[in-house]
Amino acid sequence: MKLRTKDLLGIADLTREEIVAILDQGRTFIEVLDRAIPMVPALRGKTIVNLFFEPSTRTATSFGLAAKRLSADSVGFSLSTSAVSKGETLLDTARNIEAMKVDGVVIRHSMAGAPHFLARRLKAFVVNAGDGRHEHPTQALLDAFTIRETLGRIDGLKILILGDIANSRVARSDILAFTKLGARVYLCAPPTLLPSDAEALGCEVFYRLDHVLNEVNVVNVLRLQLERQGRGLFPTQREYHQLYGLTRERVAKARKDLVVMHPGPMNRGVEIDAEVADSAQSVILNQVRNGVAVRMAVLYMLAGGEVDPKA
Repeated sequence: MKLRTKDLLGIADLTREEIVAILDQGRTFIEVLDRAIPMVPALRGKTIVNLFFEPSTRTATSFGLAAKRLSADSVGFSLSTSAVSKGETLLDTARNIEAMKVDGVVIRHSMAGAPHFLARRLKAFVVNAGDGRHEHPTQALLDAFTIRETLGRIDGLKILILGDIANSRVARSDILAFTKLGARVYLCAPPTLLPSDAEALGCEVFYRLDHVLNEVNVVNVLRLQLERQGRGLFPTQREYHQLYGLTRERVAKARKDLVVMHPGPMNRGVEIDAEVADSAQSVILNQVRNGVAVRMAVLYMLAGGEVDPKA
């Protein structure tokens, strides 16, 4: 199955069937990653450029590895090493990329809509690796993939998103992906960290973690994005931990099969206890591993691989 658009800019643009197709393709690539030599020639001769204008460890490395595992050439640029630091505009950056005849661009930018701006001006496909507070579609896809691999399904599950939801592009993409796949999505955060349209997105909202944690199958914990908040939205991090932290004591009272997730980076002792992050219920490292396979699937489907990816 091919995606209807040349780009992956947001979960909002994908149908349920397209999401499932990406997850299914990711399952194929998990099998590739388990090989002694975890590579396929699916995108040999293709060139993928990674434009990261914000700091990134997992996403940037994951996309770089995904391209490498598909035998594509991967070129990385960051804000500090690009001409943007000398005043070059995103439009001029786009024109230069177009002139280099690359096949795909993966972009992370602090401004919502930056990937859409590039996509309208490039023949190359564009993948949104996070734009401001807007969306982070591949994180949502790998989160959905991880849940499906762990519990066997998403339809009918109760999934809690906990933390700084208002400032999280991951939360918005997760909400869209999980609801499209048939899950019931709950949100829990202080009122100041909830988006104004939370209920319009089809979610149930809770202000007390202890009122909802024992009801859900999965909890996806988000960090406090202090760099985006701009002002104090809660008294102290210590108080936040007491009221909304995923502590060992809270998890002990929840379902024994509760699945604990976190997109990273984690602030241990703030939104999640170290014991919980490292527990048997945690699939946080699985998310990281699955991210490579899912991003391989995205690059493969957008670039139109010419060989059987199982070869």
